[in-house]
Amino acid sequence: MSKSVDNLQKIKHSLTRRNRAEQRFRWYGRIAILIGLTSVALLFVDIISKGHGAFRATYIQLDVTYDRDQIGVSNLTDPEELAMGNWQILAKNALRQQFPDVSGRKDKRRLNGLLSSGAGYDLKDRLLENPLLLGETESVWILADDDIDTFYKSWLDDDPYAARMSDNQVVWIEELHQLGKIRLQLNSNLFTRGDSREPEQAGIRGSVMGSLLTLLLTLMLSFPIGVSAAIYLEEFAPKNKWTDFIEVNINNLAAVPSIIFGLLGLAIFINFFHVPRSVPIVGGLVLTLMTLPTIIITSRAAIKSVPPSIREAALGMGASRHQVVLHHVLPLALPGMLTGAIIGMAQALGETAPLLMIGMVAFIVDIPGSFADPATVLPVQIFLWADSPERAFIEKTSAAIMVLLTFLIIMNTSAVWLRKRLERRW
Repeated sequence: MSKSVDNLQKIKHSLTRRNRAEQRFRWYGRIAILIGLTSVALLFVDIISKGHGAFRATYIQLDVTYDRDQIGVSNLTDPEELAMGNWQILAKNALRQQFPDVSGRKDKRRLNGLLSSGAGYDLKDRLLENPLLLGETESVWILADDDIDTFYKSWLDDDPYAARMSDNQVVWIEELHQLGKIRLQLNSNLFTRGDSREPEQAGIRGSVMGSLLTLLLTLMLSFPIGVSAAIYLEEFAPKNKWTDFIEVNINNLAAVPSIIFGLLGLAIFINFFHVPRSVPIVGGLVLTLMTLPTIIITSRAAIKSVPPSIREAALGMGASRHQVVLHHVLPLALPGMLTGAIIGMAQALGETAPLLMIGMVAFIVDIPGSFADPATVLPVQIFLWADSPERAFIEKTSAAIMVLLTFLIIMNTSAVWLRKRLERRW
């Protein structure tokens, strides 16, 4: 009797220890999740705190007179006259009218430094949109220089950053603020322009278009090839040493560092086939090689998830193997294949290393319009801006990261939604 009581106590003690160990294990998991979520939250807070200012820019209101004699342009339809016109003089004259007491070459140079070096070209575009303004005067909000923008934003936050500001420029900004002629507006240049050496003129449209063209070509090549390879390996290929060898290599390729695919693209597509550098064609080909293993693996998993009874029922009704695959297996496996393709595209969207190897790190100002136009992509644009010495590019870098993360979140959310919406449980 005493022995059975002792055994019962030992069992209770063992159960208590196991329950405590299980509770500790659960708490370890909760703490790990909490640490991960906290790290992600801190990352997002840091990026947003540094990048939210890039969505607004500093503008100065001036009265601009479109004097044809000073511009040196009499015919707005003549490309040669437009190219030779002195457009920056419009902004300089408007500033001097606002501050008529400023004299001396150095002070005038500092006064002109309030405005962006591309302000004259912005006024040119405005005049070309409305030719009737030639010879007239209008009040225009003109983009400020990046140093002025950085100072004004920090000045509004009561933490002025005046490292590259003169005392006169600070006084002029305060005067403009009191007159209500300087303010923050939506920075449309960020979404409508390509890259620039001047931070206030730089935008992400060129890199976004480059990313879209590159991803479109990647999807057009990788999805049909990957799905076809998965169908063949899973449904038609004989099980022998060759197919085992292929499967092992596909799994290994999924773990290969992405820069290796960049070296492969440099050696084959550029050096051997002489595809031009810095174009979406070569970028799409390289990213296709990189995403193919992921799409093949996920597609094969989706095909395996289709119950064998579907195949057996179709064969029993007299369908051929091709009809079974195309009419029954493929439609049921397609949601999983689409999910894998979206995940592969999201991975390709964030890649930088392979595209650096094929020259998509070039400084591209123009917006690409086709697969053969010089282009860069959003991750490479972030890399370039992060290496720039101007303080204003810190905002631009963080803002571009926010845009990239938005695209990635949308793509991954779409993958989850498609899986939940279209998948069938057997």
